[in-house]
Parts: sequence; structure tokens; C-alpha cells
Amino acid sequence: MKQLKLGVPKGSLEQATQKLFAQAGWTISPKSRNYFPYIDDPEISCALVRSQEMATYVSNGTLDLGLTGLDWIQETGADVEVVCDLVYSKSSDQPCRWVLVVPQDSPIQKIEDLEGKTVATELVEFTKKYFRDRNIFATVEFSWGATEAKAVEGLVDAVVEITETGSTIRAHGLRIVCDLLHTHTQLITNSRAIADPWKKQKIDQIALLLQASLLAHHKVALSMNVPADKVEDVVNLLPSLHAPTVNHLYDKDWFAVETVVDGSAVRDLIPRLRAAGAEGILEYELRKIV
Repeated sequence: MKQLKLGVPKGSLEQATQKLFAQAGWTISPKSRNYFPYIDDPEISCALVRSQEMATYVSNGTLDLGLTGLDWIQETGADVEVVCDLVYSKSSDQPCRWVLVVPQDSPIQKIEDLEGKTVATELVEFTKKYFRDRNIFATVEFSWGATEAKAVEGLVDAVVEITETGSTIRAHGLRIVCDLLHTHTQLITNSRAIADPWKKQKIDQIALLLQASLLAHHKVALSMNVPADKVEDVVNLLPSLHAPTVNHLYDKDWFAVETVVDGSAVRDLIPRLRAAGAEGILEYELRKIV
């Protein structure tokens, strides 16, 4: 049997990726002290790979498909093909940011102030290019971890670090000078996998269902009963993907109305629908939108 070799990011994205695949229809089960988790699809084999190395292994054909960040694709310069963008992270669905960080009392106020300074980061090659493109001559050192602490302890003048909200950076008494890169997860493959019709079909299946799951994540479905003389008022309140579904009930004086809306809109929308005449309003979560 043919198999697609899938790279699952090990580390901070590992659990979020397993959750996303579960919603898409695949259960990935880690094995203790094993880098090859089980997946309930005989056509797929999984390997846990650090995000920093994923693009390299996909590029050289060790893996057919993998999930990693735009940042690590740019950092490695690996020759990969992006199948689709998948904006999710360990704690939110917002893109992460690589930011330039300095101590609160640092005289550095803008990127140009780094001339002749020393910067620590895990994203070395990208940072060097960023400075080089702006004619800023700074020393960029690789950081093996605890990068923020190097700025706190004065070991370097600044650090380039990844963050979602910036709250941890501020809690350490540091200050964000500017953003260097906004990054998000991408599903990547290589030209050899795409050239294989069977593998391409499997990749397209995975991409479709992962995207459908993410699209559904912030949406909910609403259904309600509406008297005939109130239908127009209720429908005018409803946003939807195209238009609400409206059907007669057995009682011809009533209609069933269904739609899909942003979950964040529900708390304001339901009271307005109720005031407009809707009854029996139901809200339920969605798993996929295709």
C-alpha cells in the first residue's frame, strides 16, 4: 500500500496540530518516547519533527507533507511548495510575530539604533537579511534558548523573539521596538510529491479538510422559527455565507430560518432576533465548512 509521509510539528504546535487533525477527521495518537505517532489512516505515516527542521525534510523528500511556520521556511531557504495557509497556534488563531525586544531603559528606540550592536535570536539568517536589506551593521548571534533572558541580563543589546500577544515580554520588563515578521503555519510539500497523482490527491484531501475545519472554528449555526409576518425583519438581521435558508413549517404561518454566523456576533445578534420575532433559537457548533 502506498503511504504519504506526514511531518507533524513537535513542540509548541504539537497538541494544536493533533486537535486540528481530529476536527478534520484524523486521530493522531502519540506514543511514549516515540517520534512516530499512530494515525488512524493506513494511507498516512507520521513523524514528529521540529518546526525548525520541517522545511528541510520536506524539501529533500524525506517527508511528502509537513506543517511549519512561514518563519522557518524563510530561515532555511528550503525549496518547498506551499499547499495552503493554516492560521493557528498553540493558544490562539492569530499570526505570531517576530519582534525586536530591548530592556525598558534601553536607549534603542528604532531599528536603526542597532548599528554596531549585538542581537541574539534563534531566527539568525532571516534577522541578518533583515538588517542587511536596511544597511544596518549589527552582530547577530544564535540563541540556544532563554532568549529574552539575554536582554534582561544585559548579555546582548537586543533580542529578536517570537510572541503572540507580547504579554510575556512585558512581564519580563522588556519593550518591543518593532515587528520584523508576522508568521503563521503553512502546509508544505515538494515537487516530487505533487508530481505523483496518488500523493497529490491525498494532499488535496488533507488540505481541504484542514482548511474547512479552521474556517468552521469561529463560526456557529443558528436556527429559529419565525412567524410569516416577521420573516423579512429577521432575515435582514442575519449575516450568512450567501443567504439564510428559509423554509415553510407544517404550519404555513411559520418559517424555519437557518444561517451561519461569526461566533463573536451571537451575543448581540440573538437578543435582536428575539426582539424581531424569532422563537426557538438554537445555536450549535460547526466542525467543517467546505
